[in-house]
Amino acid sequence: MRSPRYWTILILLVLTAVLLNTRGDADHVPSSQPLASLPEHISGWTGQDFTIGDDILSVLGKGDFLSRVYTYTRGADATRTSDKILSESPVGLFIGYFPTQRTGQSIHSPQNCLPGAGWTFDSSKYVYITADNGKSYHVGEYVISDGTTRQFVIYWYQAHGRSVANEYLAKYYLIADAIRLNRTDGALVRVTTVVPPGETIDQARARALVFTSKLAPMLPRFIPD
Repeated sequence: MRSPRYWTILILLVLTAVLLNTRGDADHVPSSQPLASLPEHISGWTGQDFTIGDDILSVLGKGDFLSRVYTYTRGADATRTSDKILSESPVGLFIGYFPTQRTGQSIHSPQNCLPGAGWTFDSSKYVYITADNGKSYHVGEYVISDGTTRQFVIYWYQAHGRSVANEYLAKYYLIADAIRLNRTDGALVRVTTVVPPGETIDQARARALVFTSKLAPMLPRFIPD
């Protein structure tokens, strides 16, 4: 038997598809920089790109995607407590930006993608975090595991200067903004870090938060407000 959550998502997707296709308008897509030009050096973090396979790209659909791993390089001697936490494990960044979601392409929820990749959710919650520019972001936080490895995850949907953690609310805003602004562009931002043996979840969370607080103010160049 299908869960209520399944039917809620299905109804939202159908309503979104009907509305966007019956309007028939071309989306207004503001100019933005490609995700590949996101700085590889961010406040002591150095990034390395990873190729996204064609099989994954075929599932994601038409959009601009970035998969990169950042390693903390400043304070390599790790003498300070904060440096030890930051350098303990790299931080993975995935961003998927869709210039339009009118043609059936839509952002995939981590709650659907991660289990399909073999991950299970140990915990999940919504919280507000504050970036280095003082702006508040509504994000989801997960602890996931695959039986041998644990990871801490921060994610959110970003569109038109708004951050949303809940996928249902993101769908609502997609419909509302398509009507008000003639825009359906949006993105998923996901930050992950491994929780190595001997480290606590709080320490892994601190590392992910430091990176995210420095990353978030840069995003409007690539995900237009």
